[in-house]
Amino acid sequence: MSNNKSNFPKFMLLWAGELISSIGGGLTSFGLGVYVFEQTGSAASMALVTLLAFLPTLLLSVPAGVLADRHDRRLLMMIGDSFSALGILYILICMMHGGAELYQICIGVFISSAFSALLEPSYRATVTDLLTKEEYSKASGMVSIAGSARYLISPFLAGALLAVSDIKLLLIIDICTFFPTVIGAAVVKKKIASAKTETRESFSESLKQGWKAVTGKRGIIVLIAVSALMTCFMGTFQTLAQPLILDFADSATLGTAETICACGMLVSGLLLGAKGIKKGYVKILSVSLFIAGAGMAGFGILENIYIICIFGFIFFAMLPFANNCLDYLVRTNIPDELQGRAWGLIGFLSQIGYVVAYAVSGASADGIAAQFEMSVGRGAAVIIMISGALLCLSAVFLYSLKSVRALERVS
Repeated sequence: MSNNKSNFPKFMLLWAGELISSIGGGLTSFGLGVYVFEQTGSAASMALVTLLAFLPTLLLSVPAGVLADRHDRRLLMMIGDSFSALGILYILICMMHGGAELYQICIGVFISSAFSALLEPSYRATVTDLLTKEEYSKASGMVSIAGSARYLISPFLAGALLAVSDIKLLLIIDICTFFPTVIGAAVVKKKIASAKTETRESFSESLKQGWKAVTGKRGIIVLIAVSALMTCFMGTFQTLAQPLILDFADSATLGTAETICACGMLVSGLLLGAKGIKKGYVKILSVSLFIAGAGMAGFGILENIYIICIFGFIFFAMLPFANNCLDYLVRTNIPDELQGRAWGLIGFLSQIGYVVAYAVSGASADGIAAQFEMSVGRGAAVIIMISGALLCLSAVFLYSLKSVRALERVS
């Protein structure tokens, strides 16, 4: 595949589809979070839904990465997006017949997530197919903007829609947003040739090659390990922010607050999309994660929506910088032909922290609330503040590692 700047419009077409899909997914995520908390009053129940929405993507990311290097990446994106709508459709049908039980919601999000697993490695590898090395940083900023849409646009829109309708409308909109993504991938598929791998190697051999690419440099291994620790703290924040706010505010206030907080991602994402980062990736990564940890610690201090919005804005503003640096350091240290399977493995290993967070944070918040006779929201606040402090310490540790700084010199 010949990378050249003329391919950037094709990337933008894919990006636009992902932006729309991200908004739809955010509507469903917000709506289900509010629905489950209103039905159960438990942070653990909300965390369970989040876990089951995430676990299939994690477990299937490795084989999906291998498939992305062996088959047409755009076709895999189309299949993943199309069939992931089935899980949301199942939840919608259940709600149209009198309401969805917790187990039915869990089944639906599990199905949707399982098919979505095909998307991420193929999408990331397609970015490498389309763009030049000089465009990676700019593209990463744009990808951050698309990812931020589920936090920036979706909460406010969902809160407004829930004030006049119910969650079924959110699910219908989400199902409709899958079509632009599929259409965009189909158009790009026609315009660029598939990088077919002329090889007879087995699936396991492909996986081994991806493993060698990931473990070939100590810095990448360390970066993945530290990333797993960091995703644990970030997953805790994402899981417990909703019950923290819903403990003293309604869904409309929650939606507005989440949108204001996510404006931080929009601001920094736009900055990165326009300028990118030229150097100092490891330093910027460490500083951004330290500030993000401070934002988490401040987020849970008081039941004051203004303070929450300020610290939430700070937290989200730092994420695109961290993601941009992580993406660049890894992408430029792995051969192009191994990108799909490498990203599948990296996604699996680095995101194990999310599984820990989703499995433990909700129950921990409920446990602290019961132990100290406080509300579930304040129990969530305690867990968030502790996680923020630990994230700050992790950022300091990361910057001290020579093997990670060596990745920047190579790239």
